[in-house]
Amino acid sequence: MIRSGIDVGGTKIEGIALDEDGVELVRQRVATPEGDYQGTLVAIKSLIELLESSIKQEATIGICTPGALSYAKSSFGLLKNSNSVCMNGKPVHQDLEVLLQRPVKITNDANCFALSEATDGAARDATIVFGVIVGTGVGAGIVVNKQVLNGANAIAGEWGHNPMPWPDSDELPGPTCYCGKQGCIETFLSGPGLAKDHELHTGHVHTSRQIVEQARQGNEASEESLQRYETRMAKGLAHVINILDPDVIILGGGMGNIQRLYRNVPKLWGDYVFSDTVSTKLLPPEHGDSSGVRGAAWLWNDEAI
Repeated sequence: MIRSGIDVGGTKIEGIALDEDGVELVRQRVATPEGDYQGTLVAIKSLIELLESSIKQEATIGICTPGALSYAKSSFGLLKNSNSVCMNGKPVHQDLEVLLQRPVKITNDANCFALSEATDGAARDATIVFGVIVGTGVGAGIVVNKQVLNGANAIAGEWGHNPMPWPDSDELPGPTCYCGKQGCIETFLSGPGLAKDHELHTGHVHTSRQIVEQARQGNEASEESLQRYETRMAKGLAHVINILDPDVIILGGGMGNIQRLYRNVPKLWGDYVFSDTVSTKLLPPEHGDSSGVRGAAWLWNDEAI
């Protein structure tokens, strides 16, 4: 069975076709029609036709979207929480199946990321996988036995909007999050969260990338900012381990490129995990930025969708 995956982004829509072994057959991109819902659907259709023209056969269709489909009775099946705001409140899944005249499987980008890495990526041998995307925001997906866990409210893995566990007194009540709460994990562990924390403690405005580079060069203030970040990451992930007890945690997104996290965070999280040993592995993604589109293709291996 040939599987196609479509990753819908704010500026581009990427498509891929995989063979039965996960080997990439073709990859294509088209621009996302900004602010145009119907145009976005047509662009997805055109991209699928382009992929299938290249492989000369039909493929299954999996879609990776920002946001999630609502389970609420009043808005069932409508997309919510998408940063492509023209898609919010729209029956994306239903409209695509009508337009394509074929079944479509659809889930959010964090779920696709986790599924990709659990299927044929860094966590291919794991039973329970927690896949984290840490960039301008913080999100996650959960995969058990290579099946995405959606949950009763379609929010399984919304780790970033829980409070930072075991906060120090100077971390309370915490930064205000766009969700309306204070002290969400996202406000501490996102890239902007690291930058704001550094500014709070030093008075200097730097990007997360600059802070990491300055720490590498021996800057003491930047090193202290990164150590605070690592401790918070350890606390946040220890909370996940205490609840989910995953075999593997994968760190994606821009912050997942900080190599020292994979050495330092596991050394710290044992102080917060309710166990005398921690076997959970913290790993970088094998497929990197391609995990979203590959995970969309692998949705057709996932009977939970």
